[in-house]
Amino acid sequence: MNLSKKLSDALNQQINEEMWSSNLYLSMSVYFDKMGLTGFAHWMKKQSQEELEHAYEMIDWSVKRGGNPEIGQVNVVPTGWGSPLEVIEHVYKHEVHVSEAIDKLVDIASAEKDKATQDFLWGFVREQVEEEESAQKVVERFKLLGEKNVAFLDMELGKR
Repeated sequence: MNLSKKLSDALNQQINEEMWSSNLYLSMSVYFDKMGLTGFAHWMKKQSQEELEHAYEMIDWSVKRGGNPEIGQVNVVPTGWGSPLEVIEHVYKHEVHVSEAIDKLVDIASAEKDKATQDFLWGFVREQVEEEESAQKVVERFKLLGEKNVAFLDMELGKR
């Protein structure tokens, strides 16, 4: 079964979102690195790499299923951020946004009766649960430790 045009188009949109997310997290990594928070920078760079891998997986799936993957223009991402806590809170909010987008993709695959693509996408649904939890825990730890202990959290994030 080939991907329907509607599902192929939706995957293309998500591929672009994943690439934008990768750039967003890379921008955050640079921001942290310039602040001297190399652990935060490392953690964000890993996040960036994961988002790009998601795009690659979706492209490969689309090709395998007879879709028409198109690499669109990736919009500019922010380059300036507030406090480290504000950045991490933004990461959490963005992960929630990505989860919602993946959920919509599953809904489209379901409406198109494409069980194979639904199964493929459920892997991303499960991963998003982990991503939201991970970002939320960093926010909670940051709030618990406070700005004065940012160096401790920086060391912890650098271990990833």
